[in-house]
Amino acid sequence: MKVIKFGGKSLANGNGLSNVLEIISQKNKEEENLVVVVSARGNTTNQLEQILEQAKNKEDYSKALEQLKKEELEPYYSLELEEVFLRLEQLFQGVFYLGDYSTKIKDEVLAFGELLSAKIITKLLAKRGVEASFIDSRQLIITNNNFGNAVTLEKETAQKIKTYFSNNKLSNVKIVTGFIASNLKGETTTLGRNGSNYTASLLANYLSAREVESYTHVDGIFTANPDLVPDAKKIEQLSFNEANELANFGANILHAKTILPLVEKHIPLRILNTFKPEDKGTLIKKESVAKGIKSISVLEDVALISFEGRGLLGKVGVDARIFKALADNDISVSIISQGSSERGIGLVVKTVKATKAVLALEKEFENDFYKKDVNNISIVDNVAVISIIGQELNEFHKPFNALVKNQITPLLFNNTITGKNVSLVVYKDQLHKAVNVIHGQVFGVTKKINIAIFGKGLVGGTLINQILENTQSILEKRKIHLNIFAIANSKKVLLNKEGVTSNWESDLDNTALTNDIVKQTLAYAQEYHLENLIAVDNTASLDFVNNYIPLVEAGFDLVSSNKIANTVSFEFYKKLRKCLEENKKEYLYETNVGAGLPLIDTIKLLHDSGENITKIRGVFSGSLSYLFNKYSSSAIPFSVVLQEAIDKGFTEPDPREDLCGNDVARKLLILARELDLENEFEDITIENLIPQEFRAIEAKEFLSGLEKLNNTFQQKKESQKEGHVLRYIGDLLGDLQQPKGELAVKLVSVSKSSPLGSLKGSDAIFEIYTESYGEQPIVIQGAGAGAQVTARGVFGDILRLAKNNN
Repeated sequence: MKVIKFGGKSLANGNGLSNVLEIISQKNKEEENLVVVVSARGNTTNQLEQILEQAKNKEDYSKALEQLKKEELEPYYSLELEEVFLRLEQLFQGVFYLGDYSTKIKDEVLAFGELLSAKIITKLLAKRGVEASFIDSRQLIITNNNFGNAVTLEKETAQKIKTYFSNNKLSNVKIVTGFIASNLKGETTTLGRNGSNYTASLLANYLSAREVESYTHVDGIFTANPDLVPDAKKIEQLSFNEANELANFGANILHAKTILPLVEKHIPLRILNTFKPEDKGTLIKKESVAKGIKSISVLEDVALISFEGRGLLGKVGVDARIFKALADNDISVSIISQGSSERGIGLVVKTVKATKAVLALEKEFENDFYKKDVNNISIVDNVAVISIIGQELNEFHKPFNALVKNQITPLLFNNTITGKNVSLVVYKDQLHKAVNVIHGQVFGVTKKINIAIFGKGLVGGTLINQILENTQSILEKRKIHLNIFAIANSKKVLLNKEGVTSNWESDLDNTALTNDIVKQTLAYAQEYHLENLIAVDNTASLDFVNNYIPLVEAGFDLVSSNKIANTVSFEFYKKLRKCLEENKKEYLYETNVGAGLPLIDTIKLLHDSGENITKIRGVFSGSLSYLFNKYSSSAIPFSVVLQEAIDKGFTEPDPREDLCGNDVARKLLILARELDLENEFEDITIENLIPQEFRAIEAKEFLSGLEKLNNTFQQKKESQKEGHVLRYIGDLLGDLQQPKGELAVKLVSVSKSSPLGSLKGSDAIFEIYTESYGEQPIVIQGAGAGAQVTARGVFGDILRLAKNNN
């Protein structure tokens, strides 16, 4: 014998109902003994409830009832079914006159959904030539008097089922109503929502069925709710224990009691899709194929009861009093978490029972309140429970840390005795993001890193294209999906939660203007629950730096090629670091000094390991490196070399921004602050290479008269010793164990044979002197300028953050 169950969405008018009839017809040819359990069709149960409420409130319910009748009788009409609606009409009239209804009446009304469904399926099968027997499950399943969520009386039910199937001549196909039962008096009861699954399990147990197939509107059980997690995957197989945990913690495909009748006789249950009958679905049996985490389930209709009492320390029986008070008021606790001192206890109950629970506890602990042993019993609303089924406690730190990185701190934590299932309580507005963060972490599937890029200039545009070009290879090699969801210039922001495309430039041009690109980006990330956020600053804007702290507070890690945040006041520098620490976020800016060279990381590593760095000096600017390398090694006038550098794009459009030394000074200050020095920009001695008379004139005038600089630089060149060359350097020295160091930016003459003197092209070079290495410096040298190099360095910082988020 095989038991098959069809859910309400499967039985709705249209393709669903047609597929169900086809599946039953096909099964009839394959199986000698077929029991088919059906739910109410479509949205019938909800419609019946709504009409009940209308009748109770003395509202006109006739149109709603007529609409329900039309929908129900659309596939098949008969006088027998017409009479069913006459009985329904009588019940609704009674409720209308009384202005109220009991749970007993509600069960009788709701039962009509399953009765109509089973009768119609039986009639439609007959039209197809399939002989089927209609069976009212009220004749089979006996319960207590708990209307609305009745408890089965096992002995009586077993006897009824076996007797009925033995004594009645039944067709090969038996159509049984799900969800409904009766008490010992013969009054209609119901088994609770999704109770049709339970009906199927009970029949399978007492009839010793070979297998149960439950047809729904989905492909099976997934690693998470696909509506919450787009990357959720179908689970091929589960054990009974795993499925039972899922049912208890919110998997709405399963009834919490469905698994228990099947476990006793090891009857497999397969979850299938009515609309994809060829799919194998999810198989639930005694043992699963593999160990490990199976799924993430969610409970949303819950509230957290907080019970606090410092005076309860050491007192015995507090838990017993809590549970007795709740049990006396028919309140079930799904999760409890407490400290060993019993000072604080968290209880998760259904939302509809929360107020009742608080009143019951306040009554029980009235004297304890008076003695001030208990100081608070309160409700935390708008919460949800996330359960990780199969989660080993010793590995839980990974998803927990991922949650914290995304600024989600669980309100309550609980694990089973076996340590195989972990449950968390979070605020409901964090649920969507939390489930995605956990799912990405525990299943080792592709991790999505959501990136907002501010600034689309030469570096920013190059970076965007580099990411888009490498997205697929990074996805394949590292299982990381780099998703650029925002691109902004100073006036517009392009937003797409699925990620921008290679047409991003034209898409951005066609985007509407906005007054606040950052505010709009933050609102978008929050609206779509985006996780693992990174903000990239490729602007050169002083004002944009003011957005760093709001971005961090909103859950973004930071990457920046903009040097300003690290070179404004030391007060802001420390404030930003404090904000990063409090929010557990990171800020990477390797390209601030040396483009893509591993300089800042090296200095951080040396400093954090306790190494005493005594001096740092080097050629910090790729632009000025090219300029003086070429000028020192040739007889070409300075103005010609400078024009070449301008033409090659090595300098800013107005080269005075390079020649004034401020850029080198900012880079030097950044390195000083990496050593915890408290220097300000004003502390730096800067040799401005622009003669005084050329500093205030217009850029156009300056660029048209570059040859006027030749005498100044020719004198500097000729005044050197033999075998020396000019280099523009940054120099950090002094007692670097003190709060401040000595910082200087200057043009110097060095030997051609020295590391600084042998520099070529536009390379940058840095010499790091330490106590351990003595006079032999650590030398880091490489390309120090160019949009490609800088963008690649920013890209590297993004990948490091993405890896850290793993």
